[in-house]
Amino acid sequence: MADIKAGVNQLFLREEELRTGMELLFYAYREFTAEPDEILAKLGFGRAHHRVIYFVGRHPRITVSDLLAILRITKQSLSRVLGELVRQGYINQTTGVRDRRQRLLELTDKGVDLERELSETQRQRIARAYRMAGAEAVEGFRKVMLGMLDEEDRTRFATPAAAARLAAVKRSG
Repeated sequence: MADIKAGVNQLFLREEELRTGMELLFYAYREFTAEPDEILAKLGFGRAHHRVIYFVGRHPRITVSDLLAILRITKQSLSRVLGELVRQGYINQTTGVRDRRQRLLELTDKGVDLERELSETQRQRIARAYRMAGAEAVEGFRKVMLGMLDEEDRTRFATPAAAARLAAVKRSG
């Protein structure tokens, strides 16, 4: 009986199921980014700008170093995107209190408005999918997404309390 159960549990690991999962991710990402891409294009921005706006909004007073670690992009790439966002008034950059070398990032009111506009359709899309799937499926989705992350990023989401503590530490920066 254990052999049968083990075989059934492994069906989702067949090549076709894995390929279907990959394809679903591509389609979902296309839909997830479509409306924000239109808004960004009107401003002359791209997805890199969106990611910076999102994570600075999610982690007010985040350091440039921490943002680089999250985005895993080069300093040069971030500098270009961040420079545009600062010049156009979406992000404020201040010097750290304890460490003057730190640059702390925060959305301006204009940046908060843009982040809200970019994220609203994405939040609605996720909320609709979550409602359709139900709580058990949502937890399964979370586990699958966490399983796709590298260990370093996975620890950011270990528990809601850990995520809250991480955010509090970033704010006190």
